[in-house]
Parts: sequence; structure tokens; C-alpha cells
Amino acid sequence: MAEPTNPKNSPGAGQPAPGQARPRLVIPPGTEVLYSNVVRVAHSPAEMVFDFGRLLPGELDIIIKSRVLMSPLSAKLLQRALSENIAKYEKQFGEIKLPAGKSLADDLFKSIQSPDGEEPKS
Repeated sequence: MAEPTNPKNSPGAGQPAPGQARPRLVIPPGTEVLYSNVVRVAHSPAEMVFDFGRLLPGELDIIIKSRVLMSPLSAKLLQRALSENIAKYEKQFGEIKLPAGKSLADDLFKSIQSPDGEEPKS
């Protein structure tokens, strides 16, 4: 009878074994490219939901163009990848300056009220 293997020590767990092929990222021809300047993030215990949209100047409606669902682990890995890539970008091109004062969220959601009818507290 074969001994049970520990998945943490088996090849393929974590990093690929030396000489083992890594998955390839394939972007098929015709893949739709979307521009987004707004993202709404929501979550449940099991998933993170990202609604990517576009807000055009002078418009009041945000058109959601794509919804992406991720596990919390995948979202955390995305956060890490974004942090690393923003740091590399800023090292090469300079700091990305955020607008001072109120945020876009302040403008977009200032009229949202809590269920009891009161304005949400900051």
C-alpha cells in the first residue's frame, strides 16, 4: 500500500518543480478590451465582486461594463500584484498623485442614505 502524500510537499504545490512547465497566459484574438474609471467592490464570505464601469463627463449614470468575481485569496493576490506594479510604475514615471480633499466616492455616493433615513457617517 502506498504511503499517503502530504499535499504541501508534493510537486505542483506552490511553485512548480524545477524543469516543470508553468501555465501560459493566452489572450485570444478578439478579446474585448474595456476601459474603466470606476469600480464598485462588494463581498460576501465566499467571494469578492468587482463591477467595472465607466462614468463619462456630464453623465449621471455609471455604465457597468464587466463584473468579475474572485475568491478572497485571489483578490488578496490581485491586491499584492497591483501594489507591486504601482510601485514599479511610480519608480519609472513618478508618483501618482491622488486628488486632495473629497474623493470621487464622496461625489457619487453623497446622496445614499442608510436604511433608517440618516446620511451615513464618515
